[in-house]
Formats: sequence, C-alpha cells, structure tokens
Amino acid sequence: MGSVRTDNRLTTSQSFLCGGFAGFFSKTVTSPLEVVKIKSQVGTFHCRNGFWGSFRVIYQHEGLRGFWKGNLASCLRLFPYTAVHLATYKKIVHLHMDEFGFISQRRAIFAGGLAGVAAGLVTYPLEVAETRLVIQNCKQPTYIGVCHTLSKIYRNEGLLALYRGFSLTVLGAFPFSVGCLAVYVSVDKLWREPPPRFTPLQNFINGCIAAGVAQTLSYPFETVKRKMQAQSARLPHFGGVDVHFTGMRDCFLQVVRNKGVLSLWNGLTASTIKIVPYFGLLFTCFEMCKQVCLYRNGYILSPLSYQLTPGVDQSLGPYELKEVKRYLKNRNFSSERPSLGNRW
Repeated sequence: MGSVRTDNRLTTSQSFLCGGFAGFFSKTVTSPLEVVKIKSQVGTFHCRNGFWGSFRVIYQHEGLRGFWKGNLASCLRLFPYTAVHLATYKKIVHLHMDEFGFISQRRAIFAGGLAGVAAGLVTYPLEVAETRLVIQNCKQPTYIGVCHTLSKIYRNEGLLALYRGFSLTVLGAFPFSVGCLAVYVSVDKLWREPPPRFTPLQNFINGCIAAGVAQTLSYPFETVKRKMQAQSARLPHFGGVDVHFTGMRDCFLQVVRNKGVLSLWNGLTASTIKIVPYFGLLFTCFEMCKQVCLYRNGYILSPLSYQLTPGVDQSLGPYELKEVKRYLKNRNFSSERPSLGNRW
C-alpha cells in the first residue's frame, strides 16, 4: 500500500537508498501536518480551535521550529523500518508462494501486515521518542534530541516504557490490512484491467485511497497508542495532556467516556490531508533518484529523461549488464590486439 514499485534494473542498495531518501524528504515536508495530528491525538490545548487554528496556536507558542519537532526521530526510523519490513515481507511471501511462484492478493496484504508488525517492533522506541518530542514545549524542553530522549525514558521509566502501547500496533494491523484489501479488490474492478497494466497515476490513486480507508479503520488504535506513548509521570505536559491510564483498556474507556467515541478520530483531518502530498512527494522523489541510478547503471541516456540507451537489454539486472559490458569490452580488446601486432 502506497509503496513505490521495485525496478529490477536497480541494485538492492540503490532501491533501499532511493526509498529511504524519498521517505526522508516527504516526511520532512509534511511534518507540520504530522505534528498537528499527534497533538490532536494526545489532547494538547493547541488543537482545541480546530484544524486550521492548531497551526496558528503552535506558531504563536513555539514558532516555526515547533512544526518539525520529532521529525529527526521519524526520519531515522525509516531506514531500519524499511529494511526489516522488506526482509520479513519477502520471507513470508516466499513461504506462501505456490509451485509457480504465485501468491494471492489476500496473502500478500496479510504478509505486509505481519511485516509491518515486525518492523514496528524493532523501531518502536523511535516512535515513542517522536511522540514525546512533539508533545513537549520546545521553548521549555524536557528532552533534547533523539538520543537524550531515549536514554532519559530508559533511565527514568525503564525499558518497558519504550514499548508502551506496542500491542495496539498489532491490533491496528488487522483493520489496516482489511482496509487495504477491500480497496484494492474494489479498484481492480473499477479500472477494469489487470494490476500489471496500471499506469503510475493509477497506482498513485490506488495507494492514496487505500491509505485513507485503511488509516480510518485503524485510527482509534493509533490514537490510543499515542496517548499511551505520551504517558509519563515525569514529563511536564504543557497543555494538560490526559495521560493517566492504567492500561490500554482503561485508555479506551476514559477517552470514550470523557470525550465521546468520535474523539478516537481526533487528528484524522490532518492525517488524511497529509496522504496526497506525502505520497506525491514520495513517488516523485523516488522516481528522480531512480533516474540517476538508472543513468549510472547504463540503462538510460540522461538522468533528466526516460530515453533508453540504444542496444541495452532492459530485462538484464544491473550486475548482469555490467558483466555483459565487461565481456564485450574484453572481446573488442582481444580482436584489436592482432591488428596492432601486424602493424609492428
């Protein structure tokens, strides 16, 4: 869902770096929307005047810097998350393939959900650090930087505090996967053509719709998870964050009883608006990085165009193409040697 398509003309490291840089850039640009979303979920005073009012209040109290709090933790989380997610996904998919190497869409999305849980487990402390950095007042900080946040939480609250609310990641993965599956089954029928023939625009639209539906279904788990991450007796919460919960069940009950069921979807507006620019920048930046790599690998004539290099088999992998070029170079060199010898 919403991920960029792999290209066999790129090496594994190139795909990883392109995806990582694209994610880093898109997250940084859309960070203000993420800050508003998290503050709305946790319940700070910044978001009591609605979506647009949140930007004004945050700017008045914390300045422009307040819109990029926690962004470094979020970006640092990208690379290990992507690596673990891809490795786990490939392993699960391989186990569920039939003898012809085919896997159903249901199983593929299920594998994506399990891979997401595994990647979340590895990188969850960084998500907790992001939440703590976002909800604090940057003019009177309790935490200074990602490393300081992680070490202070561990020292004052213990290791379990770095995984507080992780069970909600597992629970939220099921409605998220169901939402993705429902959307992809529907859009396949809507476009009336097989997925391999989808254009980049169709894939982009599919990803945005799937992300919107899936996150709406799983959003209550995300909200409670953020509240659990923010819970700390030692953290001075400017704005009166409601973080006094005995556990996940108590958190759900208190939120519904005190603020109503719809409060479980606080911040959904910012999160939904973020989808289009986030995935738009993600796909665009990935394609730009991919063009540079394809040019370096010898598949296209320029990183600024899609014009293919004449005589290059585009079905060859980068290492195969490199070996072919080396073979042709050695053969041409060998054929030239006798003529040079005859000349002398």
